[in-house]
Amino acid sequence: QLQLVESGGGLVQPGGSLRLSCAASGLDGYAIGWFRQAPGKEREGVSCISRSGGNTHIIDSVKGRFTISRDNAKNTVYLQGNSLKPEDTAVYYCAAVRRLYTCSVAGAEYSYWGQGTQVTVSS
Repeated sequence: QLQLVESGGGLVQPGGSLRLSCAASGLDGYAIGWFRQAPGKEREGVSCISRSGGNTHIIDSVKGRFTISRDNAKNTVYLQGNSLKPEDTAVYYCAAVRRLYTCSVAGAEYSYWGQGTQVTVSS
């Protein structure tokens, strides 16, 4: 059983930055996705990264502002968010799936989920 732990959320002013982390023992065997859910909205896939880190995907609404990366030696995946906007406010979740070469932002494909970390962008 993979136990994912997110960290790094918080309150940030518009235009600011945050780095979210997703950690778990054995994470290097999984593709990882980041998802978010804002109040009153459905969960949205934001970005994903393959096991090796060689393949990534990011949605258009955050492209150029968010970056996904991983350090398999540390069993950690990161989501760096820059130039944050109020509409980025949400609970952010990471999720894991055993998948060899690619990744997906379709939540239904993922087997393991973290508890989430709140990101609030507000002045």
